Amino acid sequence: MPGCEPFSEINGPVGVLVLHGFTGNPASMRPLAERIAKSGYSVELPRLPGHGTSIEDMMTTDWSDWSGAAVAAYDALRERCDRVGVVGLSMGGGLAAYVAQVRRDVAACVFINPLVKPPVQEMVDGLNALLESGLATIDSIGSDIKMEGPVEASYDATPLACAASLFEAMKSVNANLASITAPTLLLSSREDHVVTSDNGDDIVEKVSGPVERIWLEESYHVATMDNDREVVVSATISFFDRMMKP
Repeated sequence: MPGCEPFSEINGPVGVLVLHGFTGNPASMRPLAERIAKSGYSVELPRLPGHGTSIEDMMTTDWSDWSGAAVAAYDALRERCDRVGVVGLSMGGGLAAYVAQVRRDVAACVFINPLVKPPVQEMVDGLNALLESGLATIDSIGSDIKMEGPVEASYDATPLACAASLFEAMKSVNANLASITAPTLLLSSREDHVVTSDNGDDIVEKVSGPVERIWLEESYHVATMDNDREVVVSATISFFDRMMKP
């Protein structure tokens, strides 16, 4: 899809891995990634498998593909950088948590309206019932943006089997949040129609390292494209500057 390409820039010896969300693509995170790069960081913003092309492509992938790509991108960045931080939106936040759990040298984490816990059992049961009935997709979850004008270039449908894989993976991600010792910044929209704020609450309560939380008052889920986007950018860069630069 035009504008949904991955972004990569090699700068100094400190790197940042940027991760987009479920059914989204790098477009929602590219302005943030570019600003981080302009601040002197080496940046990798991968296009996760099955994303940014077609919904049919995504339906052949699952959590193992997305998490594998995230870890591989981190490893590649870490090979050429002294320190690497991670930042993720939505599922990208869950992936950032996963990377910090399996790569203990992550220097800092920024979570933007992250998904880090499975939904209530009733929702999982409902999803499984839809799958058993033969339904493959439901309406899109994309473009939850308060500001008039911006539209997220996400898929126009949500693949149910992929969602089931994501929700199942969140059980392990949530159970292992305490293994994250890196300093953490959490950016939470006060009103979010995609991911409930108790996901952020779990980060505050369970992550072992120090956690700072900033509430975004004028944005919905895709805060990187919403009214608070400058707050997101400035807070993220300031946090990485404090935590990772000499």
